[in-house]
Amino acid sequence: MLTPRLYLAQRLSALILAPLVIGHVAVMIYAVQDGLSAAEILGRTRGSIGWALFYGLFAAAVAVHAAIGLRVIAHETLGLKGRGLAALTWAIFALLLGLGLRAVWAVTAGGAA
Repeated sequence: MLTPRLYLAQRLSALILAPLVIGHVAVMIYAVQDGLSAAEILGRTRGSIGWALFYGLFAAAVAVHAAIGLRVIAHETLGLKGRGLAALTWAIFALLLGLGLRAVWAVTAGGAA
């Protein structure tokens, strides 16, 4: 079940994700072709507010987009609806956002992943 508000939220998250995915892939290609090690990559991302914002936005957009998509799948395949469907959607969103932001913290602030 997809309300107009959720439909728009998923489409907006896709619009945000598209350039972020292209940027991420471009950076990964650059890093691999330049022969950077994991330590060198982390040396460039540690303490960077720019990378934290880039990947923080990426993690948030993924959490929104995926949670709504999985909501539709759960409704269509499992027949979930109402509060159960809403609870599942919020749980998936919180899990994905938490894991994503934890990874961002580990790569940019130097926290343990």
